[in-house]
Amino acid sequence: MLRKNMTKEEKHLWYDYLRSYPVRFLKQKVIDDYVVDFYCSKARLIIELDGSQHYTEKGVNKDTVRTRRLEERDLTVLRIPNKLIHENFEGVCKYIDRVVVEMLDK
Repeated sequence: MLRKNMTKEEKHLWYDYLRSYPVRFLKQKVIDDYVVDFYCSKARLIIELDGSQHYTEKGVNKDTVRTRRLEERDLTVLRIPNKLIHENFEGVCKYIDRVVVEMLDK
């Protein structure tokens, strides 16, 4: 189900980077039974920002199944901990850019 509000980490990544990124990203895109945080169709790339609930046993298991199902559709899933958005935003942006460029060069 689509969330009404993005998390503060999603807002930061969206408004301060992805919204104006030269390759188009969508936020909260429905793919199969899932709502992904960010999606770039041109690069076939999904970006998921992971908060603390993703690091519980249940969260890890759920994410493993979800990632596998999305990868079966020939999509690449980047999982980025929220903590990195706070501690190394510039590094996260460079990483995303590097992955997008790699995916477009395939």
